[in-house]
Amino acid sequence: MSKLRIVTWNINSVRLRLPLLTELVRALEPDVLCLQETKCPDALFPHEGVAALGFGHRAVRGMKGYNGTAILSRIPFTARGDDPDWCAKGDCRHLGVDLDVPGGLELHDFYVPAGGDIPDPALNPKFAHKLDFVAEAAAWNRARGPSRRSVLVGDLNIAPLEHDVWSHRQLLKIVSHTPVEVEALTAWQQAGHWYDALRHFVPPSEKLYTWWSYRARDWEAADRGRRLDHVWVSHDLAPALTGWTVLKAARGWPQASDHVPVMIELDLSKMAA
Repeated sequence: MSKLRIVTWNINSVRLRLPLLTELVRALEPDVLCLQETKCPDALFPHEGVAALGFGHRAVRGMKGYNGTAILSRIPFTARGDDPDWCAKGDCRHLGVDLDVPGGLELHDFYVPAGGDIPDPALNPKFAHKLDFVAEAAAWNRARGPSRRSVLVGDLNIAPLEHDVWSHRQLLKIVSHTPVEVEALTAWQQAGHWYDALRHFVPPSEKLYTWWSYRARDWEAADRGRRLDHVWVSHDLAPALTGWTVLKAARGWPQASDHVPVMIELDLSKMAA
């Protein structure tokens, strides 16, 4: 293979939305699919249905009713066993693997806490947890040094740039776009020397969303989105970026997730040795 397609999607229940994976595979033809919010204990993960879609290699880390991550791959990989238990909660928000491609590739799938509705850590334990989680992730990356031959994807639940939200002014005090969250996510990105793969293709001056609220009567007409789902690559992989897709149509699928799948494509021949 010369091209590698990696997709990230907050599926919001893998068992409920298993039929939608067929649509995703048909639309994007991913080699690797990283899921968040699977809401499924490992013993009940629908391995048979996923294998039928061609993903012969799977790593899952789930729990009943909440959180959960999974990496589904057509490419062999080795699961990473030494990554942290974030905030000592054991809540299945991170999964890492080493992909078996020439030269190797480290892949991390994250689901950052949403943080509740009140953007004050003193009043809202969920928001405090979110900030603590991102701070721990930044410290982890800082201790490891600059990322190399690595990809980090997931629902990071923060829209950092002005045009990652439908209204920068109106969302400055709304969880996911507050200055303290943006500062924390930026610190994490800088700690790992990560490169924003989507903004490689779409300039920061242009609107870009991956999430539309269930609360909107007509999400498409209102188009009040946020970019909560991210793909970061190490700087040595930036020259290998050859394509991207935000599958907005997926927001209109039956029983849709409020997030849509996001894909990047890498040219393996252009990956630095």
